[in-house]
Amino acid sequence: MKTIKGPGLFIAQFIGDKAPYNTLDGICKWAKDLGFEGLQLPTLDNRFIDLQKAAESKTYADELKGKIGEYGLEITELSTHLQGQLVAVHPAYNELFNAFAPEQYHKDFKARTAWAIQQLKYAAAASRNLGLKSHVTFSGALLWPYVYPWPQRSPGLVEDGFDELAKRWKPILDVFDEHGVDLCYELHAGEDLHDGVSFEMFLERVNNHPRANLLYDPSHFIIQCLDYLEYIDIYHERIKMFHVKDAEFNPTGRQGVYGGFQNWVDRAGRFRSLGDGQVDFKSIFSKMAQYDFDGWAVLEWECALKHPEDGAKEGAKFIKDHIIRVTEKPFDDFVKSGGNSDFNKKLLGI
Repeated sequence: MKTIKGPGLFIAQFIGDKAPYNTLDGICKWAKDLGFEGLQLPTLDNRFIDLQKAAESKTYADELKGKIGEYGLEITELSTHLQGQLVAVHPAYNELFNAFAPEQYHKDFKARTAWAIQQLKYAAAASRNLGLKSHVTFSGALLWPYVYPWPQRSPGLVEDGFDELAKRWKPILDVFDEHGVDLCYELHAGEDLHDGVSFEMFLERVNNHPRANLLYDPSHFIIQCLDYLEYIDIYHERIKMFHVKDAEFNPTGRQGVYGGFQNWVDRAGRFRSLGDGQVDFKSIFSKMAQYDFDGWAVLEWECALKHPEDGAKEGAKFIKDHIIRVTEKPFDDFVKSGGNSDFNKKLLGI
């Protein structure tokens, strides 16, 4: 068994225009002072990483690692959530998702898709240069407007959508394979890959690609009413990354999963800071240890109520307290009787 590394921090929700959140040095010192051991880096802000440069220059990648290492921190993984979203976009969302891409691509959606795909390829090479084993992204979505079958979906619509999604991602997965990096999809509402069944449909179409893997985030499954513990039993061989994020689901006589178009505070399902929601993290960390999860426990802070600074401070301690330092020997070794094959046969009467 392996002891999970951590606590790590996904810094996307903390980056801002004021110190200490506006520079890499500032956010490194702040995170280390809170007790974090690693940072997961989003890749669209050049103040924190120049993705193309990290892909093309091992020297730059080493310098970036060294700079973060000076604070006693490691890079846990890179993230292309926003670029991955743009690999597959239904036209209904084109204008809204323009915010994820440079302005020159806002009127040319094909060029925007090509830019996003290239970003993913840069991420594969950058991860290799940084010595990272895994990378996280979103799948994007062609089918999300049709997630509920009303009006009735036309025959073959879902199949055609997943065929196209796999067609776009298979070459990207091949690039990640060339660089020896696992590509982990965060299953998430708004993505075509949002639960186990949709992931399996995709996996079948990319021929069970060995680099098509998963980031595990139980908060999304709480809100979907999915069994997030059995999910680990089913998919543990594909789980290569772990976001530690809490959530709660409190349905009423007025609203349930769909939330009645309410804001996050007023939804039945909402994200919470660690320890304030309903996720059973003791069982999750136990299962991760049981299945030899070889990665980082990374805090992703999202909460409709609590201040992010408090969420980060509490989250570092929460993760540290939940990481199981795995045992090196069975608890009952003190009564072992030893023996060999002959001894065993004697015990069995054979």
